[in-house]
Amino acid sequence: MRDTIGRFRRGIRTPEWGGLAFLLLFTLSAILGYGIFGLHPNLIPDTDSARRFYGLSFRLFAQAHILVSAAVLGMVLILRTGLRWIAAFLAIFLVSFLSEFAGTGYGFPFGGYGYTALLGPKLGGRVPFLIPVSWFLMALPSWAMANAMIPKAGQLWGRLLLGAYFLTAWDLALDPAMSYLTPYWVWEDRGPYYGMPWVNLAGWMGTGVVLMYLLERLRAGRWVGRLSLPWLAAYYGLVFLMPLGMVLVAGLWTAVVASTAALLAVWVMNRFRMSAPERRPTQTQPSREGASP
Repeated sequence: MRDTIGRFRRGIRTPEWGGLAFLLLFTLSAILGYGIFGLHPNLIPDTDSARRFYGLSFRLFAQAHILVSAAVLGMVLILRTGLRWIAAFLAIFLVSFLSEFAGTGYGFPFGGYGYTALLGPKLGGRVPFLIPVSWFLMALPSWAMANAMIPKAGQLWGRLLLGAYFLTAWDLALDPAMSYLTPYWVWEDRGPYYGMPWVNLAGWMGTGVVLMYLLERLRAGRWVGRLSLPWLAAYYGLVFLMPLGMVLVAGLWTAVVASTAALLAVWVMNRFRMSAPERRPTQTQPSREGASP
């Protein structure tokens, strides 16, 4: 037991795991604050200063979560890879911005929606600057996990689809948390999943495939391999935890079940694949000409 505690203490002292510990504390604090005061505003003390503090916190907590997540990932990327990730960041930022700009202006590929002022300054008057940043934050670990599960060069499409699937699973919790529980974006035509139209998931998959392909073409494996895969998976889980925790404390059980089941399905399939015996080619008898005497 002491050895386990000792390894844990040594682990959290590293920049990678220390950053994750800070992100976890921030995320849990934000979820707790939302569960107490966001869902029960009557508990806010009846003073001007308390109301101003809560109003500012509500306005900034989602922005702060993206910024803290970006700081943690950026720190690790710089420490372990230098600046080799910048090209991938810029490519994903540009493509995701264009996808969001088209979506907010023309309803493609996600359906018609618009961002409110709660996510800060907007590019082109429509897309908050932090949104393309958040695409990169989750696209990178999604690609890394998909690449680890489907590493063979001849399985490119499977890898692209799996990476896009990890991104889309995140939205199963993100959209109910950020458009149904809180008004960070608003759907023009409300759909059946907490106001979200089903076409949005197709848009996420399509955009995700493009982002995964960009990482492939930019040979992200050359520098992603310098990062710990368990760390990237844990980072993905902590970013996922914010919207998942919000829908959990709010009792949106369909969203809780859908998002956790989406991840559980991949875990089960991967465990089954790893435990299944590999098929070996049938051994044939050597020809008599080449046989040893």
